[in-house]
Amino acid sequence: MTTPTTFDPGQARTRLHELTVIDVRTPGEYGGGHIPGALNIPLDQLQRALPDIRAAAERGEVLVVCASGARSENACRMLADNGIRTATLAGGTGAWAAQGHDLERPQDSPRAIWAMERQVRLTAGSVVLLGLVLGEVVHPAFRLLSAGIAGGLVFSAVTNTCGMAAVLAKLPHNRTRGMDLDVTLARLRDS
Repeated sequence: MTTPTTFDPGQARTRLHELTVIDVRTPGEYGGGHIPGALNIPLDQLQRALPDIRAAAERGEVLVVCASGARSENACRMLADNGIRTATLAGGTGAWAAQGHDLERPQDSPRAIWAMERQVRLTAGSVVLLGLVLGEVVHPAFRLLSAGIAGGLVFSAVTNTCGMAAVLAKLPHNRTRGMDLDVTLARLRDS
């Protein structure tokens, strides 16, 4: 398997007009701000979009982005496994914004949804705290909740995956409507 090309935000910005940018974050995260012109195809919908991404990659270079770079690396690996060559943005949209580059925000977008990493931290911290409190007040066995989350975080770091993020991505505020993805895929085909 080949390693995807990595662009830093400056390189990506100078080549933005010639790249097809695919943002693999959840629709809520995308609505909170994305690289100008980026198309939102959430990571869990990538398989459905393969034919259109393949066609875009044949027309020109495809840049895959997420919040920090981890999900886009996973997406690039998945696309490479399907014979599609892509590039990724080092540091994701967080690095893009940190370098002072503008983010687009849809005018019709509802309130911004927290980044997935922040949602995971809130959920993990809440479950750990709940396990500790219930372990003290109700029964010591509840401390196993905290231990389970700790084990999950270690596994997540070692494998560079996150099961909790996969579960949270299925919540309604993080989901795209089917029609939204169809519109995005049509835009991808027309680009």
